[in-house]
Amino acid sequence: MTRRALVTGASRGIGKAIALALAEAGHDVAIGARTLNSGDPTQDHSMSIHKKDERPLPGSLEETAQLIRERGQEALPVRMDLTDQKSVESAVGEVLDRWGGVDVVVNNGRHIGPGLMDTILDTPLEQYRLFVEAHAIAPLRIAQLLLPAMLDRGSGTFVTISSGAGTDFYPAGKPGAGGAGLGYRLGKASGHTVVGSLLAEYSDQGIRAFNVDPGLVATERNSIELAELGFDPNIGAPPAAIGAAVTWLVTDPDAEQIMRGDISGQALARERGLYSW
Repeated sequence: MTRRALVTGASRGIGKAIALALAEAGHDVAIGARTLNSGDPTQDHSMSIHKKDERPLPGSLEETAQLIRERGQEALPVRMDLTDQKSVESAVGEVLDRWGGVDVVVNNGRHIGPGLMDTILDTPLEQYRLFVEAHAIAPLRIAQLLLPAMLDRGSGTFVTISSGAGTDFYPAGKPGAGGAGLGYRLGKASGHTVVGSLLAEYSDQGIRAFNVDPGLVATERNSIELAELGFDPNIGAPPAAIGAAVTWLVTDPDAEQIMRGDISGQALARERGLYSW
């Protein structure tokens, strides 16, 4: 039986790598993001109110879909803006109409906006709402829409791409100097809590869920931004390492032994020999 997955934020970076790894493992993959077609303009990805950033970034759902199909699996690209509940509902509705549900949900997409690397005094309040909307409210709405069919089947897996910034409540670094802004930390923290509630409420009905901290990853966006933020871009792991780690969690029953813990995607890939770099 063909297994199916939904991966958000799959036009590039970690989401794209996860989608391709799942396809290689035999999953059809629905992929969501705002950049649907090649040639679409890159949307604003400013991380500070002090500097607007509309530099072009490579990647689109169209390109990821083609790579999934080259791996012999079906791809279903759906435009999804995680800060817009109607957009989320429309995208998931399309997945339900086409496939009737999925076996796996990977909540990888996030909101990039002012506040990500700004101080508390500089960050507009509406930005805090967008971070929580993208990192927690959107995944919750996705779960509300896709969980019932999983419960009917008696199985399903959720993965949240988390961050140490969401679990370290006393960071040493300031925003822009090795640390993240409160907006990013608040968003990641709120999303991180979803996994525990899914397990508490539904693990006895066949639902599995994981929080995966990818660490520093050399994505297309990071390659042009890390140095400006005080990070060394040369130490980032390849996105494919995180794709391999997530696919192991989704497909191997042994993963249940580490289900109720914060998982380092890079450490898991190295320790299990899932990917070498």
